Amino acid sequence: MNSTTPHLSPHEDAAERFARRVTARLSEGTADMPYDITERLRASRVQALARRKRVVAVPVRQAAGAAAVLGGKGGAAMLGRGGERGKWWRALVSAIPLTALAVGLVVINMSQDEKGLHEVAEVDAALLTDDLPPSAYSDPGFVQFLKTSAQTPNR
Repeated sequence: MNSTTPHLSPHEDAAERFARRVTARLSEGTADMPYDITERLRASRVQALARRKRVVAVPVRQAAGAAAVLGGKGGAAMLGRGGERGKWWRALVSAIPLTALAVGLVVINMSQDEKGLHEVAEVDAALLTDDLPPSAYSDPGFVQFLKTSAQTPNR
C-alpha cells in the first residue's frame, strides 16, 4: 500500500485511495482549462492540503499508581463514586427525568380530555338552544331540505 501512512486503519486507507482517485480524475480535466482557473485550483488544493488534519497515534504511558488514582482494579477505570453506597443515589437521580416525563404526559392527557369535553358541551348547548328540536337533525327529510335550500338562492 502506501509507505508514508502505515498507521491508517482499513477504513481510512480506503478513504485515502478514493481521495487519490478523485484527485487524479480532477487533474485530468484541468488540461483544457485556462491558465487563471488552473492556478486558482492549484492554490485551493494547496490550502486544502494545509488544512487537512492527519491522525497521529500518540503512545500513552501508564503510571504505576494510575489504577489506584482512577479507582479501578486491573487497569479498568470507573467514573463517579464507586461502592454500594452510591447506587441508590444514582438510581434516584436517573428516575427524576422519567418521573417528569410521566407527569408531563398525564397533564397533557388531562388537558386534551378537558378540551374535548368542552367542545362536546358547546355543540350540545348549541343544539339545545336552537329553534329546531334535536330530532329534526336525524330526520332524512331535513337533510334533503338543507341540500335543496343551499342550492336555491335566497331572495
